[in-house]
Amino acid sequence: MPQNDTISGDKPLRVFVVEDDLWYGELLVHHLSLNPDNQVQRFESAADLMEALNERPDVITLDYTLPDMRGDVLYKKIRAVLPDAMVIMISGQEDITTALNLLREGVYDYLVKNEETKDRLWNAVNNIRKNLALRDEVQALREQIDHQFDLQHLIIGNCEPMKKVFTLIAKAASTNINVSVSGETGTGKELVAKAIHYNSQRSRKPFVAVNVASIPRDLIESELFGHEKGSFTGAVATRIGKFEEANGGTLFLDEIADLDLALQVKLLRVLQEREVSRIGSNQVISFDVRIIVATHKNLNEEVVAGRFREDLFYRLLGLPVELPPLKERGNDILLLAKHFLDAFCSSNKLHKKNFNSAAREKLLNYRYPGNVRELKAVVELAAVMTDNDAIDAEDISFTAARTPSDLLDQDLTLDEFNQKIIRHYLGRFDNNVVDVARRLGIGKSTIYRMMKEGKL
Repeated sequence: MPQNDTISGDKPLRVFVVEDDLWYGELLVHHLSLNPDNQVQRFESAADLMEALNERPDVITLDYTLPDMRGDVLYKKIRAVLPDAMVIMISGQEDITTALNLLREGVYDYLVKNEETKDRLWNAVNNIRKNLALRDEVQALREQIDHQFDLQHLIIGNCEPMKKVFTLIAKAASTNINVSVSGETGTGKELVAKAIHYNSQRSRKPFVAVNVASIPRDLIESELFGHEKGSFTGAVATRIGKFEEANGGTLFLDEIADLDLALQVKLLRVLQEREVSRIGSNQVISFDVRIIVATHKNLNEEVVAGRFREDLFYRLLGLPVELPPLKERGNDILLLAKHFLDAFCSSNKLHKKNFNSAAREKLLNYRYPGNVRELKAVVELAAVMTDNDAIDAEDISFTAARTPSDLLDQDLTLDEFNQKIIRHYLGRFDNNVVDVARRLGIGKSTIYRMMKEGKL
């Protein structure tokens, strides 16, 4: 049974399965229906499907050989009625020319009937679900935008450094230039990447994000470039890489500075050639992808230290966007705090709340080593802890010890000091145990053991 790792939402995904083979059609319907967020219907002919298109399905899986119409002809008729429908073609024949022609015309994917079909279909529908969820969200926000620089639905800020960021986002969105985003952890680098993508001509194509630091070194090549079934131990099925997945859209490579040097060479070649080959395959696949990279490190320093290739650095640099730390954004702290408070109260059906003057002063006077991500957590905790509609300073808690003096002022054992330090780093680096262990110079098994013992 496949893992139910899709993005669930209030709106179900309507899937039409067009297949004249009763047994095979019911197999696909059953498999896709394992996700309760999918509403699946089966049709036996092109005529039956065309009559039902007014129900506006999100996804159509289409048998290429139907009794009353060939798949490529039917696809054109579908596009004429529902230009936004995602169509997955399923064929009994592995015809490369037909597949390429259909993909060029806009078919989302072309699958050959074999033992892997239902799993590949499951993955394709899941990817569509994610992309549609993002598309719907962005579309709803776009309706509120009345001029070019109104990106407040994605990034909140009125300070001068953020105005410069908005200007750079607009410049990037109007072109296909690669973008490099730098800034401390928690400053919103992925939000900048999304703002560029969803305000560009690529907005209707996929936005694919990869955290390089969170993927084990021996799996990152497969993650980026894909692999063929049997190409290595554990490769039980063919898998497309992130470059293929992002074709036509944007590939966001977060924490790019942590990419292994050997992989840097391969990434450089892929970017130069604009072609990729899956592991275990000689087939060359062309792609059209805008690259956005991000890091909390100084890439110039990484190049000088020999940890990052200079040629790759210049290939990725593109348009640099530097995000200021929250402590340098002045009254933006209050704007963000109010935004997070309103959003939390709305999503949790709480009475609308505000900050009193003492709370606002406390928020402004804190340094926020965790930046915007930390502020969001602090605000949400305050909304839960307060018994009133006005949040007071006493409701706001900055729980983590952030400086050496803060730690030394506490009556803690050495073991408790170690726990606090590890918890701090896990929070900074998104619970990436491998990365935290490397940064602290300890074994990852130590961290896992402390987690198991309830110390973290």
